[in-house]
Amino acid sequence: MFAENTQIGRPGLIGMRGCETLSEKIDYYLKDWNVKEDGGGGRSVLMNYDCPRFSTGEAKGMIRTSVRGFDLYILADVFNYGVTYKMYGMDVPMSPDDHFADLKRIIAATNGKTRRLTVIMPLLYEGRQHRRFARESLDCAMALQELAHMGVNTIITFDAHDARVQNAIPLKGFENVRTTYQMIRELTRTVDNLDLSNTMIVSPDEGGMPSCIYYSSVLGIDLGMFYKRRDYTKVINGRNPIISHEFLGDRLDGKDVILIDDIIASGDSVLSILRKIKDLGARRTFVFATFGQFCGGLEDFDKAYEEGLVERVYTSNLIYQPQELLNRKWYCSVDMSKYIAHLIRTLNFDRSLSSLLDPSARIEKLLSSIKK
Repeated sequence: MFAENTQIGRPGLIGMRGCETLSEKIDYYLKDWNVKEDGGGGRSVLMNYDCPRFSTGEAKGMIRTSVRGFDLYILADVFNYGVTYKMYGMDVPMSPDDHFADLKRIIAATNGKTRRLTVIMPLLYEGRQHRRFARESLDCAMALQELAHMGVNTIITFDAHDARVQNAIPLKGFENVRTTYQMIRELTRTVDNLDLSNTMIVSPDEGGMPSCIYYSSVLGIDLGMFYKRRDYTKVINGRNPIISHEFLGDRLDGKDVILIDDIIASGDSVLSILRKIKDLGARRTFVFATFGQFCGGLEDFDKAYEEGLVERVYTSNLIYQPQELLNRKWYCSVDMSKYIAHLIRTLNFDRSLSSLLDPSARIEKLLSSIKK
């Protein structure tokens, strides 16, 4: 169906450092569709680039092939701590600031010659610093404005912590993509005896309610929420410590519970809530989190699994996943590569993203097939 439309330009994909595996999967689908639908030769869309560094840690961006007239997509995982570089003889892990600087270097290396430039940043740089409480910087807004000023036409992100940050660039494209369908599909594939009529969606805090309301609506199941009581007189590790979690919702006795969050950072909050859920009588607990950072390590989740506090933890492959995480019995990786390929191909042929951004029809079809 895409062959009947005109491409914006020849598609090109640059996977920044740490995104090589995901980029290759996306490229696989794009090549396959090119053969089947257009009768093409299955040519790769990956483009060769480099960000060499000097011994001081300084760097520059270089694109090895021409990008003139291309519809260029740059995939960046700015939270990939598994990538290192040499500085004064030391191996230094790349921070989000380092990754974002490299992204800007590659954008600068295009010299404005692309026909259109799209940045795919699954976990938004500084996305949690999206509003101001006191004399604080608004890092996410400034980053978006900087990308827009450099000529980026569209920014694609997934399950943004607060999508209202797009107000910083009102004249540029900003797509906040849901991972709802892929999470539900993976749950139905990996869990036996799943009874949605005896399942409840639970939000870990009030900020996650919009996403949980969507899950509850498309699945047609009940919804509950935990309220975080914080000590606003203290700041520990950049945030106010949580005093306790209070549950608001129906009884959990004998029910399966799906805990929905956008990010597992240290994991402390999620583990505390899982214990509360079990204390309230839940049968099995599952965790959906688009991004699993696990900054506090995996041992606490191992212990929670052994104690029966959690059955499965689902996070996407949109950010770095160390092999030790992939090897865990309680962990399930949700592959998003085909979905990103769909987004790229749809945009490249200048078609509407509406059907991709709203997965409710696909979820309904999935649930119908399961019932049959």
